[in-house]
Amino acid sequence: ADFIFREEIAKAGFDRKINQYFAVLTNMRSVGVMGDGRTYDYTLALRGVTTTDFMTADFAKIPYEVLETVSSRIVNEVKNINRVVYDITTKPPATIEW
Repeated sequence: ADFIFREEIAKAGFDRKINQYFAVLTNMRSVGVMGDGRTYDYTLALRGVTTTDFMTADFAKIPYEVLETVSSRIVNEVKNINRVVYDITTKPPATIEW
């Protein structure tokens, strides 16, 4: 999942504009539908930030089209993930890392 996120960010030309970005596999599971069946799989969080000093950070404004491609690829190419979310929390109050 992280490889897919990084690959699509680079393809879109944002790899030099975002200071840190990564995928986080959460332990949260949710109901979804894949094909004709119900799933109960994991939620994956994406995190991207822009910062000048890493003491404060804002979430990266990644275009919806890029996030849509990343999400579609992850749920279709990575087993046991049926939901992708994007963390838009600033630092503070959050930290950059999970």
